[in-house]
Amino acid sequence: MPEAYANTSKRPSTNRGRCLSQPAPTGAGSVQLGAIDALTLPLAQHLGPRGITVNTVVPATIDTDMNASWLRGNSELIATIAAQNALGRIGEPADVADVVALLASHDARWITGQLIDATGGFRL
Repeated sequence: MPEAYANTSKRPSTNRGRCLSQPAPTGAGSVQLGAIDALTLPLAQHLGPRGITVNTVVPATIDTDMNASWLRGNSELIATIAAQNALGRIGEPADVADVVALLASHDARWITGQLIDATGGFRL
């Protein structure tokens, strides 16, 4: 350990905070994702010295109330989307929430500047 950090009071924190983003499901999704992608790495570089990690979670189709009007009850569409996922189903809110919870936890303290694919293998 470097001498400057021998005294734990001078050691940088390894868990000061997390910054997570998730693109909103809009028609301009690819433009929005591109903008978030372009910001994730510079923010991670800027906030890293403060012990803050920055990551973006990118989900695919998730069965939420927001998607209910066009997704629920449309078994043909659900089957089409599920067939495009390596895991063979539509995502559930808990699928993405668990990824976000991991990234917000101390266990993910060494993950920063990443776009995390939480799509269930969409269009692999």
